[in-house]
Amino acid sequence: MLIINGRIYTMSHAPIHSGYVITKGSKIVETGDMATLKANSYKDEEILDVKGAWILPGLIEAHAHIGITEEKWGAIGDDCNEQTSPVTPFLRAIDAVNPMDPAFHEAIKAGITSVMTGPGSANVVGGQFLFMKTHGRCVDDMTVLEPAAMKAALGENPKTVYGNQGECPSTRMGSASLLREVLYKAREYFRQKENRKLKTVDFHMEPWIPVFRREIPLKVHAHRADDILTAIRIAREFHIDLTIDHGTEGHLIAEEIKASGFPVIVGTGLTSRSKLEVQNMDFKTNHVLHEAGILIAVTTDHPVALIQYLPLCAGLAVKAGLPMEEGLKAITINPAKICRVSHRVGSLEPGKDADIAIFSGNPMEILTRTLYTIIDGRIIYRDEENSCSHLLQLGVQ
Repeated sequence: MLIINGRIYTMSHAPIHSGYVITKGSKIVETGDMATLKANSYKDEEILDVKGAWILPGLIEAHAHIGITEEKWGAIGDDCNEQTSPVTPFLRAIDAVNPMDPAFHEAIKAGITSVMTGPGSANVVGGQFLFMKTHGRCVDDMTVLEPAAMKAALGENPKTVYGNQGECPSTRMGSASLLREVLYKAREYFRQKENRKLKTVDFHMEPWIPVFRREIPLKVHAHRADDILTAIRIAREFHIDLTIDHGTEGHLIAEEIKASGFPVIVGTGLTSRSKLEVQNMDFKTNHVLHEAGILIAVTTDHPVALIQYLPLCAGLAVKAGLPMEEGLKAITINPAKICRVSHRVGSLEPGKDADIAIFSGNPMEILTRTLYTIIDGRIIYRDEENSCSHLLQLGVQ
């Protein structure tokens, strides 16, 4: 496919006022300025003239529960939290994701081509996330990285769930101690495995191996400043990588987060302050953390806020001070880096997946429409009514 006459934001180089993108199969082959395009060299390509529309990499949601907490199905479709034990590292999101969840279609209509999805925050350790494309019928074929992270949670959620059952944790100390305990056991297991001293394989410990090899991060739900600092403290103690998910009070401790070197997936701000730990929620958090030099992504935490509002959340962060291009990065290349899939997605570069979103204007503005969503080189969604372009064969107007 040859996409022409678009305003291109590659997320890796300066924007191109009027440019083109060439794809072959499922990959991007080339991007450039229209002035440099030699159309006769691509006479066999399918041509998509977008007539000045914005061309971006497919948008990325870095923290969601799409496919696991299914829309329309209520309790029957909710597989987000295994609330029978506070520590369940052996759970795998891939076993719960239903690609038939209508939210996937809503994501595609919004230009979202890939997501990080997994268990919720009821447990101190919830299980393994996966990174996947938003189009398909078989989750195994949609998966880009699995496991992609190990989920953990601090703060109100685990202490409320298990405290109400008269179990540990009922305090923040209890949550931290349980997390330390399982990490201590997992570290010893990892050391024995690396030294080939294991006599038996432990199903509960095996999921921690990629965490201690630093192949995937510990993905910690933390809103309040003290919970964020606890997550950082524990990650340092065990020499593992960390993503801070939500980071609602991150703007209060930006210097400490910057010193940790860990990224923050911020959000969602598009909800009410329904819990005490989110009383300081504000879209300015994105700007403050960015100014401190921290790598950030924006999240809806779907279904806390609906996934199709991801570009709007980025726009509200821009309204609160985040630079415009940084808002676009927060839903493209930044989440790709944080989720460790930037070699595949997040920018329009040769060799990367041909995941492309084409918009009538700036996707962070409320009246902008998604014209096309392309995943792995195929047009998956087209706005038939408002599309400003059409497919051509070269030389036919």
